[in-house]
Amino acid sequence: MKHIILLFAVCGIAAPWTCSAVDAQAATPTTQGAAESADPYLWLEDVDGARAMAWVNAENAKTLKVLESDPRYPDLHAAALKVAETQDRIPIPRFVANDIYNFWQDAEHVRGLWRKTSLAEYRDPTPKWNPVLDLDALAKSQSANWVWEGDDCLHPSDSRCLISLSDGGEDAVTVREFDLPNREFQPHGFELPKSKQTSTWVNHDQLLIASDFGPGTLTASGYPYIVKSLKRGEPLSAAREVFRGKSEDVQVAPSTWVDGDGDTAVLIQRGVSFFESQYYLLRPTGLLKLELPLKSEIQALLANRLLFTINEPWDVGGVHFDQGALLSLDLPKTIADPRHLRPRLVYMPGARESLAEVAATRRHLVVTLYENVRGRARIFTPTPDGGWTGQKLDLPDNASIALVDADLRSDRAFLNVTGFLMPTSLYLVDAANQSVAKLKQLAPQFDSSRSTVEQFEATSKDGTKIPYFVVHPREMQLDGRNPTILNAYGGFQVSKTPNYSPNIGKLWLERGGTFVLANIRGGGEFGPAWHEAGLKTQRQRIYDDFAAVARDLIERKITSPEHLGIQGGSNGGLLMGVEFTQHPELWNAVDIQVPLLDMLRFEKIAAGASWVGEYGSVANPKERAFLASISPYNNLKPGVRYPEPLIWTTTKDDRVGPQHARKFAAKLAAMNIPYLFYEETEGGHGAGANLREKAHTVALEMTYFSRKLMN
Repeated sequence: MKHIILLFAVCGIAAPWTCSAVDAQAATPTTQGAAESADPYLWLEDVDGARAMAWVNAENAKTLKVLESDPRYPDLHAAALKVAETQDRIPIPRFVANDIYNFWQDAEHVRGLWRKTSLAEYRDPTPKWNPVLDLDALAKSQSANWVWEGDDCLHPSDSRCLISLSDGGEDAVTVREFDLPNREFQPHGFELPKSKQTSTWVNHDQLLIASDFGPGTLTASGYPYIVKSLKRGEPLSAAREVFRGKSEDVQVAPSTWVDGDGDTAVLIQRGVSFFESQYYLLRPTGLLKLELPLKSEIQALLANRLLFTINEPWDVGGVHFDQGALLSLDLPKTIADPRHLRPRLVYMPGARESLAEVAATRRHLVVTLYENVRGRARIFTPTPDGGWTGQKLDLPDNASIALVDADLRSDRAFLNVTGFLMPTSLYLVDAANQSVAKLKQLAPQFDSSRSTVEQFEATSKDGTKIPYFVVHPREMQLDGRNPTILNAYGGFQVSKTPNYSPNIGKLWLERGGTFVLANIRGGGEFGPAWHEAGLKTQRQRIYDDFAAVARDLIERKITSPEHLGIQGGSNGGLLMGVEFTQHPELWNAVDIQVPLLDMLRFEKIAAGASWVGEYGSVANPKERAFLASISPYNNLKPGVRYPEPLIWTTTKDDRVGPQHARKFAAKLAAMNIPYLFYEETEGGHGAGANLREKAHTVALEMTYFSRKLMN
C-alpha cells in the first residue's frame, strides 16, 4: 500500500480525463455551536434517516422526471451504456504469480470478474481468460452488494491474497483471505470485519492491521490510529498492539514493500496531518523511526534502497534537496546508523515539471512525470556506488503517460499512453534495455476526425499564467456560441492531464460540444509549489484561476456565459460550489458532483476532519473566517440570479458524505432558486456501484448539459 486512503480525485466523473455569511469573530465554541443549532437542515445529515431518505426520494423523482423525459435522454443513456459495457476495452493488466490478472466488468459481469491469463496469451488481440473470482456470483450467493476494492497478494509466492470488498462502494471494507491456486476463499483463513482499515502481510502467518478495534480506536476523521499484529488462527480480539498513534492524527496505516531480491521493509505510516507523515520501520527488535521530512512519501523498494519523494526542502548530512525530489536511502546503512542519513538523489524535476508515479521492477525503477502537462517516462538504474543513472523512454509526445504495473520477477512494466483524441495504448516496457513496444490499442470509441486540441494560457488575478486545454471542432467559429464544458479539480496536489474519454467524445464532442480542462493551482501539475500556492487561506487563488480561464474562453469568443457549463467532483465539487456563488454570471450550467459545500461543518461530516491540512480548520479564527467567506452553503443569497445547477451525490459516500449536497439543495429550495438534485443510493464516493448505475449518472449529466448549453 502506497498511500493513506483519504480523499481521492473525482474530477469529472462523467469525463475522467478524469462575502462571508458568518462574522469572522464567531470562532468561539459557544457561538459556533449556536450557528450550528440555527442550521435548519441538520436533519439531512442523518444519512439513512427516514425523514432524510424521504426527502431524497422526493427530490430524485422530481429530477428524473425532468431529465429522463427530455427527448435527448434515451439516446444519451443508450450511448453511455454502450460505452460502459463494451467488450472493446483494454483489459488493465497486473503482474501476479507469473501471470497477468485483470478485473473486468461488462453487461454479463456487472459487478465484475477477476480473471487471469499468461503474458504470451495476453499479447493476443483476444486472449483466453481463466476465471478466478466471479463477484456477481459471490454477491448473489451471499445476498450481498459487493463492490471490488482490490487485492493484496503475498510476494513472492502470490499464493494467498487479501481481497477487499465493500458494501455498495463504501470506503469501509471487509477483508478475506483468498487461496489463489484453488480459486477460493481460504476456510478459517484471515478475515477482517467491515471497517475503514488497512492490512498488510508480514509473512504467510502474520498480518499487520489498522482497523476499528472498538470505542476510542478511531481518529476524528474516522480512520484507525492503532496497528496490531494478527497471527494465523487467532481471533481478531487476540491481536497484539505494535503501534499507537494519537486520536488527533489523520490515520495510521501499515504497508509492506518488497524488492526483486526478496528484501522486505514493513513500515507503519503515521499521518499526523493529511500531508505530513512519520514512518517507522518494523524490525525484530522493535520499531525504528525513519527521520524523513514530514512531507515525504514512500514510493518503492529496489536493491534494498527505499525510494521516496519529498514535498518540502530538506537539508541533511550537509546536502540540500529541493521539494519535489525523488531520493533513495540504503536501508542496511540506515538501520546501522539511523542518526546519520545519507540520501541519494535519483531525480529532481525542473521548474515546469512534476513527478507523477514510481514503481520498481526486479532491477530498475520506472518513473513517469509531466513537463508542461505533457507526459514523460524514464528508467533509473542503481549503481554500485549507491547512485543512479537515468534514461528517457521513447514514447508519443503530447500525451498523458501513466504507470499501470511493474513486475518484481522481471524487468517488465506496463504503461498507458493516452490523449483527448488519442485512444489509449498499452505499452510493454523492458526496463533492462529501455525499450517499449505497443501491446494493445483501444479501438476509437468516437469520431475524433472533426476535433482538435489546443493549449492556451489565462492570466489569473495575481498575474500567474494558468494553462488549459481546449478540445473543440476543427471548424469551430469564434462567435461565442460553442457549447462548452469546463472541468478542473484544484486540490490535494492531484494533476489533471489529457485523457481519452469515450463518454465525453461520444456524448459531447460528436454532438458539436467543446471540452476544456484547466490546470489550476492546488493541483500537482507543476510540483509541490503549485499545490501549496492554494493551501488553506490562500485558496482563493484556485478559484481566481478557474474564473480567469472562463473569462479567457469568453474573451477568445470560444464560448459565452450562455453556452458555458462547468463540472467538478469531490474537491472539484467544492470548486463548482464556490464558482456558483462567486461568479453566477459566468455560467449557464453547473454540474456539482459528490461535493463538499458546507465548509463550516466539513470537519464533522464523514472523513472531513482529515482534510484540515488542505482547507484549514474552524478552530483557527483566521482559517474559519476564510472558510466562511468561501463556503458555498453559507454564501447562498436570496434574490441572486443563479444558473440552475445539477447537484448529485450517493447515499453510500462515506468519504465526503451526501450531507453537503442535500443541505445545499434544500437551502436553494427555501430561497426559491431552481436546481436539480439526484442521489444514487449506491456507489460510494463515485457515480454508482456498477457499470449500469454509472452510465445512468453520465446520461443524466449529459442531458443536463445539452438542455442548458445546446438549446
